[in-house]
Amino acid sequence: MAKNTVKLLDVVALTVDLPEYNLRRGQVGTVVELLADGAAFEVEFSDRNGRTYESVGLRREKIMVLHFQPASPDIKSEIVTA
Repeated sequence: MAKNTVKLLDVVALTVDLPEYNLRRGQVGTVVELLADGAAFEVEFSDRNGRTYESVGLRREKIMVLHFQPASPDIKSEIVTA
């Protein structure tokens, strides 16, 4: 699987402002549907209580997938102190 593949239920962030939807770059949402054979995605934006405040169809170039684990779990990071 390509590392830039967007999948259903991926957590994503906007890479652009969308003032027409009152959304700004950096806001976090969840992919809830794949559209146009995977060329676009329905992204749902919810508040801290899980209530959806916006749901928008977006192309890949307007979102980035967020990762919550190291890119390579085999690589051990070292703490560097100055």
